[in-house]
Amino acid sequence: MPILQSCTHRVDKAADDSPATLKAGESLSDTGNAESLLAHFHSSFHRKPKAWGHFAAEVDVSEADAGEAPTPETDASDDADSPPLPASRFAAELTRYRSGELNFTNFTRQATESLLPLLDAHLSVGGHWWFVHYRQGDSEYLTLAMLHQREGFGFDDDLAVVPAPQLNLGQLMLAARIDLTQWQRGQSRQYINYVQDRGNKKLVEGFREWLGCREGVNASAETRTLLKAFSDYVENADLPEEASREKTETLIDYASTQAKNGEAITLDELSELVDEAQPKAFYDYIRNQDYGLSAEIPPDKRTLQQFKRFAGRASGVSISFDSHLLGNSIEYDEEHDRLIIKQIPGALKDQIKERNS
Repeated sequence: MPILQSCTHRVDKAADDSPATLKAGESLSDTGNAESLLAHFHSSFHRKPKAWGHFAAEVDVSEADAGEAPTPETDASDDADSPPLPASRFAAELTRYRSGELNFTNFTRQATESLLPLLDAHLSVGGHWWFVHYRQGDSEYLTLAMLHQREGFGFDDDLAVVPAPQLNLGQLMLAARIDLTQWQRGQSRQYINYVQDRGNKKLVEGFREWLGCREGVNASAETRTLLKAFSDYVENADLPEEASREKTETLIDYASTQAKNGEAITLDELSELVDEAQPKAFYDYIRNQDYGLSAEIPPDKRTLQQFKRFAGRASGVSISFDSHLLGNSIEYDEEHDRLIIKQIPGALKDQIKERNS
């Protein structure tokens, strides 16, 4: 993932009540180490619980904060016309950067300056605000994050132990990634994803408001709906147990990989994986049943981890079912040690009727 621009600004926060201060940095042309850091950052970022959204209501360009417009360090992306300015200062300045009105250094410095009041109110220590504009595949992204350092040790050239501060990538309270390509195309409502640190909800909410981000889709709810649609599809197809298990594993493997990479589940791609012989079957089933799912779904790792199959065999009886069916179409009566199946598979029902006739 080649880096197009990278810039870091330091926020100093004293132990007393004095306000936080900013030490502004400059955009760097040497991105070798930054690319390695970005790879490690993504590994940590994708493991965090996140929310997905889009910029809130847009306003007329004339309402944007004018400011100085120095010569840009690089040309803005020409893959699409610049979108209208959204109603947040950050999004407006991001638009000006993409259109070439602001260079990367000034864009990121102004963004960090506007964040100082929020950091002052909620953080006891400072850190480094890191902004990276990079390309991955056919898309361009902007990643921004507050990185904290922790004390560490290393060896110098004389093999003596020396202090060696390290970035604590496991501590990500404020971090976001914006798919600039999707944003400019105007065809998505989930091109922003940001960390939802449950330990400081007010800080995260303030960060979301600063971004000007509105939640576009509930990842947990969408993932649950997708899994429900899949279970309905498998049940409706009345597949053999082995085929059902294979398709379930295919879905979970694909969705988990997308979650690990920070990418959305694409319904048509998933449909092709689930049934190579009929690549549109699952996709058409979802559309015909009107589950209300988007074409792209941000996967929720916690929901995926809960989706598994219960299975058991005893005295000639073999039973297996998806875990989320427990409490719905299948109930467990603990007092009498029995399972109650409310929706019997069609093929099984026909066999029982034939046996009793």
